[in-house]
Amino acid sequence: MSKKINWGILSTAHINNALFPGFKKSRRNHLLAVASRSLPKAQDYARQNNIERAYGSYQELIDDPNIQAVYIPLPNHMHAEWAVKAAAAGKHVLCEKPIALTLAEMDAIQQAAADHKVIIQEAFMYRHHPQTLRVAQLFQQGLLGEVHLIRGTFSFYLRRSDDIRLVAEYGGGSIWDVGCYPISYARHLIGRLPASVFGMQETAPSGVDLSFNGIMHFQPGLHAQFDSSFAMHSYRQLEIRGTEGTIVIPEPFSMIGKSTIHILSNGSQCKETFPAVDKYHLQLENMADAILDGQAQRVTLQDSRENTALILALLESARLQHPVEL
Repeated sequence: MSKKINWGILSTAHINNALFPGFKKSRRNHLLAVASRSLPKAQDYARQNNIERAYGSYQELIDDPNIQAVYIPLPNHMHAEWAVKAAAAGKHVLCEKPIALTLAEMDAIQQAAADHKVIIQEAFMYRHHPQTLRVAQLFQQGLLGEVHLIRGTFSFYLRRSDDIRLVAEYGGGSIWDVGCYPISYARHLIGRLPASVFGMQETAPSGVDLSFNGIMHFQPGLHAQFDSSFAMHSYRQLEIRGTEGTIVIPEPFSMIGKSTIHILSNGSQCKETFPAVDKYHLQLENMADAILDGQAQRVTLQDSRENTALILALLESARLQHPVEL
């Protein structure tokens, strides 16, 4: 394989803007094409963003033999369908979260990746940031002693009543959109699924969760809690508490500029600061490392499967109004 990966993007979604600087910086990832369901829209978008090729359908883009990988920022309910189609065309895939809304969809994605020998990765960009890597290192080193609680929050006020994130059939709801981040973070640190979960939700008129609160029971004495919401002001934080100390992360997911973590241990407090980095660029580089060099993915499909299973269990618990075992 060549030492440069040509990418195509399926849709002109706003999130694409976060990846453009990373493509420009990368020596091994080149953005070649964009597709929309409207050719004039794709052509106009390509001109505005200096993208070489434009296609009037997603299928045309993935059929282009000069493209080796695709980025999928489509609405949630379309992620699995196009990840499988792209894999069948021999393309590697970086797909926005949530990569799947059911375990059947995850089965299809994992099978497609295996059958066509391609890399498929869910786009949890925070997992590539040095801050996240450092927190995981401190956690594994036992700095906090015996950890008893991980607590995370991710909320923002969604003002538009017609927003796609409020449409049930499109995979809407705060837990799929932002709750997935603290869920992913806690499970990543602990390294396994919880034994049981309990969820509570406030629903929007459309039936999706407007706000969600969850408890994940991993073992006696070890729990993770999270809340997500479209009905509260923008706020994100994570804390990890153990017998010997606490780590507080004021911005655990959407780091912009310098970021910090606060470590309270043995009666003292210290702060570690991390320089501004482009986590979307690091995400693209991890894809290149996996595709070109066979290095490990930071977010594997098994990792994504476990996150999907956990979110589904929490939603089931909220529906039944009692704990659900995994």
